[in-house]
Amino acid sequence: MRLGRITAALASLSIGDVVLAHGDHGSSGHTQRPMVGDDASWMDRHMAEEHHATGFDAASFFSLHDFDGDGRWEPQEMLRTYGLMDDSNKQVSQLRRDEIVRELLGLLDTDHNGVVERDEFVHFVDVKKQTLPDLGTGPGHHGDDEYEYEIHHWEKYHDENTKLEDLTHPEDIEHFKKHEQMEQEAERLEQLNKQTIVEENIPAKFRRD
Repeated sequence: MRLGRITAALASLSIGDVVLAHGDHGSSGHTQRPMVGDDASWMDRHMAEEHHATGFDAASFFSLHDFDGDGRWEPQEMLRTYGLMDDSNKQVSQLRRDEIVRELLGLLDTDHNGVVERDEFVHFVDVKKQTLPDLGTGPGHHGDDEYEYEIHHWEKYHDENTKLEDLTHPEDIEHFKKHEQMEQEAERLEQLNKQTIVEENIPAKFRRD
């Protein structure tokens, strides 16, 4: 497995000091050692846990989280960076999401145009010596399922020498169960597409017994 697009982005941004955390699933549960200290800022924790990187600067952090690459950090990108597009935060209300956007814009949007430009973000971090706050949404999961499994589980507990029969952790089982369900659904749709008439779409009163 490989980190793919996000790893490529990190490399292109020259973010150094890549850190990989390793641990094991013993009978007592996870024994993964912390990737950063308890006193680490939310930004440091996010970069370590979500991107396995330290030694970043404000410009590289901004570029990595400017998901559409337009030079502006927009409300949806803020929410995504803080993990609010991830299932782990699906319980967070729209009211709280709006509050988070307002808080971030209040800190960063100095020209009050509703978005954060790169220069505003860099000034906040490099000149004002500030950091993004911890808003209680976790470390900021914002990759797809494959990426999140890879960076939060595979790289910590497995490696290229792991055998198929060793993939027995709950996270492994859940991950490959999702893959199996997706493959089954793809096969079902393929079969439906081959049919001239899809029986499920015919009103019950017109179906043959």
